[in-house]
Amino acid sequence: MSLHRQLLQRQAEGRPIRVGLIGAGKFGSMYLAQVPRTPGMHVAAIADLSPEAACRNLARVGWPPERVCATSIDAALKDGTTHVGDDWKALVAHPAIDVVVECTGSPVHAVDHCLEAFAHRKHVVNVTVEADAFCGPWLAREAARAGVVYTLAFGDQPALICDLVDWARTCGFPVVAAGRGHKWLPHFSQSTPETVWGYYGLTPEQAARGGLNPKMFNSFLDGSKPSIESAAVANATGLEVPSTGLTYPPASIADIPFVTRPKGEGGHLEKKGMVEVISSLEADGRAIPYDIRMGVWVTVEGETDYIRHCFEEYNAHTDPSGRYFTLYKRWHLIGLEVGYSVASVALRGEATGVATCWNADVVATAKRDLAPGEMLDGEGGYTVWGKLQPAAASRAYRGEGGLPLGLAHQVKVVRPVAQGQMLSWNDVAIDTATRAYRVRREMEAAFAAAPEARR
Repeated sequence: MSLHRQLLQRQAEGRPIRVGLIGAGKFGSMYLAQVPRTPGMHVAAIADLSPEAACRNLARVGWPPERVCATSIDAALKDGTTHVGDDWKALVAHPAIDVVVECTGSPVHAVDHCLEAFAHRKHVVNVTVEADAFCGPWLAREAARAGVVYTLAFGDQPALICDLVDWARTCGFPVVAAGRGHKWLPHFSQSTPETVWGYYGLTPEQAARGGLNPKMFNSFLDGSKPSIESAAVANATGLEVPSTGLTYPPASIADIPFVTRPKGEGGHLEKKGMVEVISSLEADGRAIPYDIRMGVWVTVEGETDYIRHCFEEYNAHTDPSGRYFTLYKRWHLIGLEVGYSVASVALRGEATGVATCWNADVVATAKRDLAPGEMLDGEGGYTVWGKLQPAAASRAYRGEGGLPLGLAHQVKVVRPVAQGQMLSWNDVAIDTATRAYRVRREMEAAFAAAPEARR
């Protein structure tokens, strides 16, 4: 029975999925734009640091004022409207809420929101993939212990990649590689919020007019977001990570099956079964026609002559050997697709991407020489970018462990760090009182004590 048919049935029965949203910024607003058009769903509560800003966003996406007039969550449930407030704890604790959508973009706070939701037996759709990148395996474990579903958000690229990987494996294909696209040149890793708009072909004035967030856009450009999302995919699918980090081979869509082969067969991969990101720019900066910049892909292997003959007979686009085939989606619709995850966890009890192992980590790496006393400003900022690493390499880094990018926010540097050097825990003075810090350290200790639990 399709999810849409089940949603129609829930609507007919007067039993909509009751959703609580934490964070009504750009991503959350995109989801909210679709909810009135989705049967069988009721966003009963929204929690945001600024309820006034949330209401402005609701008006921007077309919600009439009378739809957000509820004075409480109970009132919203009674008359089918929505309560907008700033009390996220009341939202996750309300017994009628079925699914919590975490959409703040703040990894430290997202951990708090997820764990509290689990404690109140709520399913969680986690849009804040930065949190998943540094403690997703632990969040998945805690959700399972609570008997609820924790998932990455459909519409964001990690969940879409997981969906392609699941398709491949369900069809019996070995996955050779999977990932997303990106506009990448090596010097982008040093980009800051001051330089980002030039790389996007915008002036600062144009960006300001559009209300664009330079730090957020820079987190994509400087490689932090591709690393974060690749870590989430590796931990969800069990795919491995390049030993030196993402390498961004340039390729058109037509060339992806050629590039995403092992090096021994003329491709770019260290070995089969890896995550990677395809660049939409040649090494000299020229744009590649028909690129995968905004999309996702999976490369599979035809293991027998018969399967490879089928590729040929049905004109599937493969590498020159006919052995490797790439399936792709050229676009993703971000928050407009989140409802699919909400329906999946509520109706099927299935995640649309969830960590099953700890294969990958994202380590804060200096954009420039850093001096003691400076404050790190997290992904997309002026001080660090995120480098994808095998989890084992991150845990062993300098005998101290790599500093997760998701925890490199408002943290003081205590030792000199050279440009291009990954930071360790001992390079900073971190707040050890946060739950996010404790969860991460608990996860590290558990994997150190039982490394066989990695998978």
